[in-house]
Amino acid sequence: MDRIEHLILKNLIYNEPYARKVLPYLQPEYFEDRSEKVLFEYVNSFISTYNNLPSREALTINLNEATGLHEDDYEKCIKLLGFLEENKDEESDMDWLLNTTETFCQDRALYNAIMESVNIISPGNKTDKTKGSIPEILTDALGVTFDPNIGHDYIDNSAERYDFYHKVEERIPFDLDFFNKISKGGLPNKTLNICLAGTGVGKSLFMCHVAANCLNEGKNVLYVTMEMAEEKIAMRIDANLLNVSIDEIQEIPRDTFESKVEKIKNKVKGKLIIKEYPTASAGSQHFRSLLNELSLKRDFKPDIIFIDYLNICMSSRIKAGAYVNSYTYIKSIAEELRGLAVEYNVPVVSATQTTRSGFTSTDIGLEDTSESFGLPATADFMFAIISTEELEELGQLLVKQLKNRYSDPTFNKRFMIGVDRKKMRLYDLEETAQAGINDVVDGSKKVKKTDAYDDTPAFDKATDNKFQKKDFGSFNFN
Repeated sequence: MDRIEHLILKNLIYNEPYARKVLPYLQPEYFEDRSEKVLFEYVNSFISTYNNLPSREALTINLNEATGLHEDDYEKCIKLLGFLEENKDEESDMDWLLNTTETFCQDRALYNAIMESVNIISPGNKTDKTKGSIPEILTDALGVTFDPNIGHDYIDNSAERYDFYHKVEERIPFDLDFFNKISKGGLPNKTLNICLAGTGVGKSLFMCHVAANCLNEGKNVLYVTMEMAEEKIAMRIDANLLNVSIDEIQEIPRDTFESKVEKIKNKVKGKLIIKEYPTASAGSQHFRSLLNELSLKRDFKPDIIFIDYLNICMSSRIKAGAYVNSYTYIKSIAEELRGLAVEYNVPVVSATQTTRSGFTSTDIGLEDTSESFGLPATADFMFAIISTEELEELGQLLVKQLKNRYSDPTFNKRFMIGVDRKKMRLYDLEETAQAGINDVVDGSKKVKKTDAYDDTPAFDKATDNKFQKKDFGSFNFN
């Protein structure tokens, strides 16, 4: 066998264990010679149809009956079949054969990706792909590999399963006690996490607060916004981290502002990137291209991704203007974002609106998810944020678990958190504040004020002096 392609084709026809393992990873475009490509396609088609290896006679008959096959190509295929049969008794070490085939697939995939990229940037190209798709094309090619794992054997893999049970899963913690309790310590990687709330209740506020905390904890954060401008999101995070109300930010002198930002820079180790897209104009493919560009140009790999918010993303699988119902479309977006989380090994946090009836409800359920019930079916963790006039006066929000794959959702199903809207912050309340939850739900009584709320700034009182300094001249991030 003087060519690796011949070795591969021979073993596909005469070596069943080899064929079963490598056939899912081989592609026709990996074979440069026309006769080799045609023969591979017939072998692949036969195995897929009959779940068995083809004989020389079967392949010869199929080639004879083929339409559109040039006579020269037919003769080369028949000659190649004879050559392969003559050498079928030559055996090769299986491990070497698998490794050699994997290397061949990787090399061919990379070569084809490079040639496709050159074609995209060449003048007069006829492809509909843009330059922004090149990083993804190369990434897919570099990711070609033979996955040896074909499933978990319940008996034989019991030791590995036990180790998994006792493995400490990497999570990104909240700075809110109840959220850490219900998520068992924070958000795991490869998950989609959804905040459900009515208009103006606090979806973006929640995401900005969590993003600010992640940055403060040294994480790399990517915040994608399609609802507000990049600068508006940055202003909210400024209010949170600088301990300044939204109204006061524009009044801070430049040198004071830069001094405060410098103190944050010296304190945190992570980065926060905010990227704005026009409403309903970006989806998972755009986010994937953005991640590739950030990796190449800024050496930035996020630890967590926020997408503000899911319903105004576009689907990368369903074309714009396609006649599909909202259930299918929103479910498609949710599945694509969860796929993105799995691919990049990060938690994705997003939000969705309530229905009209859910907006006025004090006991929101999954049925109050707007547009598509397919979203909660896809999400790993979903909770509602509820506000009433009484809670607004107290600076509090009611949180209700709707779906939780991390722990028992009936544990702390509802709880209260504090909110300082001027500084775009959330904070823990004292235990006594949780006593009014049932009153909020049934509406029979007004929620009483607790010691966690009075006329002093709520966040400063509820936290352990993390952001105590409020005067601009004496700002202290610690």
